[in-house]
Amino acid sequence: MADDSGSDQDVTYQAPVGCVDLRAFDDEGNAYEIYACHDCLPWHAEVVIVEGEILVREWHAVGCPQFKELIEH
Repeated sequence: MADDSGSDQDVTYQAPVGCVDLRAFDDEGNAYEIYACHDCLPWHAEVVIVEGEILVREWHAVGCPQFKELIEH
């Protein structure tokens, strides 16, 4: 994971980060499994409650390909 000088492709610990909230449970009440992102170093997750719903908030480098895919949908 090399720093490519632009924040659009920076996935190092110094990269700017962004987050996306994801459902923690499927429609049957089963918890989703969470795996670390292998595309960016600053990835981490936290459990949050928003308007009574339990969510997983994933943080990624804004240049991370997985983050870009998540925010496009």
